[in-house]
Amino acid sequence: MRKQILLLIFAVIALNLHINAFESANSTSVKSAKQYTTSKAGNLRLSYVGESRFSSHLQPIEVETSIFINPHKKFQTILGIGGALTDASAETFYKMPVTKQKEFMKSYYNPIDGIGYTLARTSINSCDFSSDSYTYVEDNDIALKSFTIKHDLKYRIPFIKKAIVEAGGKLVLYVSPWSPPAWMKDNNDMLHGGKLLPKYNQVWANYFVKFIQEYEKCGIPVWGLTVQNEPMAKQTWESCIFTASEEKDFVKYFLGPTLHKSGMESKKIIVWDHNRDLMVDRANEILGDKDAAKYIWGTGFHWYEDWSGGTQMFENIQRVNESFPDKNLIFTEGCIGNFNLKNIYDWNNGEHYGMSMINDFNNGTVGWTDWNILLDEQGGPNHVQNFCYAPVHYNTKTDELIYNSEFYYLGHFSKFIKPGARRISASTSKSTLLTTAFQNTDGKIAVVVMNQNEKINTFSIWIDGKSIESSVPGRSISTFMVE
Repeated sequence: MRKQILLLIFAVIALNLHINAFESANSTSVKSAKQYTTSKAGNLRLSYVGESRFSSHLQPIEVETSIFINPHKKFQTILGIGGALTDASAETFYKMPVTKQKEFMKSYYNPIDGIGYTLARTSINSCDFSSDSYTYVEDNDIALKSFTIKHDLKYRIPFIKKAIVEAGGKLVLYVSPWSPPAWMKDNNDMLHGGKLLPKYNQVWANYFVKFIQEYEKCGIPVWGLTVQNEPMAKQTWESCIFTASEEKDFVKYFLGPTLHKSGMESKKIIVWDHNRDLMVDRANEILGDKDAAKYIWGTGFHWYEDWSGGTQMFENIQRVNESFPDKNLIFTEGCIGNFNLKNIYDWNNGEHYGMSMINDFNNGTVGWTDWNILLDEQGGPNHVQNFCYAPVHYNTKTDELIYNSEFYYLGHFSKFIKPGARRISASTSKSTLLTTAFQNTDGKIAVVVMNQNEKINTFSIWIDGKSIESSVPGRSISTFMVE
């Protein structure tokens, strides 16, 4: 009998140890949350507004607004957040005095004193945000013996290198063509759409390799590339049309094999690079082909589609994510058009970014890339007058750096959500707030909360049976750093 009692006692102790171990593995020892806020009123710009201590509670009250965070439910790993290093940005940068240049670089790329950008995009050949159209080879040079990036050495390459230094020596960079050279196309024009002539498929694939090689010789590592910027758009600027079948075959038979033969199999290939509206069909066609898909890292997308319906096509991102969970999703471009210097501080622009980023991330996106990081007081330079807004503008006439709402809304993600972070489950009990959340590699949790309403919103954040009560101003975005 005594032996049986001892065995029972040991069994109870073992069970308790198992339960305690399970609870420890599935609990988060959250203590406090620091709040940083940007708001339309009150002049708050990524401002620290206070710290709240978590305390234990049984459950929320039904009528209250609550945000629920579950760090045990993890999703995609974050690649980075950043913007495009275009010719227009570089040219504008070198019109600044040195003191302004240092301020600008620090504001974007310094992880402590800036918003800590970690991701970048640049163009192969010219794009609309260049002062002119150009390529890197002479006409009809199929051997690419004349290939030179001399054009980019004046502004763009030194600009990118400064960004890399300010970012701490590492910046994930991918590259995108807007158009092949005119002589490779059926319309003999870099502008106005047209198609790549089939006889130049291999030459164009070789062109990608040459570009990457030359940039890397300059000390600029290239992480990946998109096949074609906006492959369904016939633009008044540099553009080239690829059907889904043509893009698939170009990757399968030319670009993918050529990168591998050149020792560049580690370079990430991104397809589509166009709007959310048609991304499902394009992904089905290309990623559904296993011989093409084996070369492809993921699908890129823009936001220039119909926003009037309320859902903004975010469900299309989810459809691609569900259909091809082994591939990645990356936002490759977005900006606000119809530039007007009088509306430079329009708060709606920042909110457009915030809503897009929250929904894009919540549907599986791993990286988010804004368009031009810098433009001048005209919304350029731009050789086709396709002027737009950027998060930062430099007024060359008044020597003023202008930081818009977009800059601060972007910063609420890029400053606090680091590469390698995992998105975790986040939900709200009321539609008045938008939210997303991430756990960084150091264990700290970043919870982003956006309020598009005019009124202040009071709510609780719940994590593992503990909560804090907080509030956000009307027309604001906040990041809560939970430790």
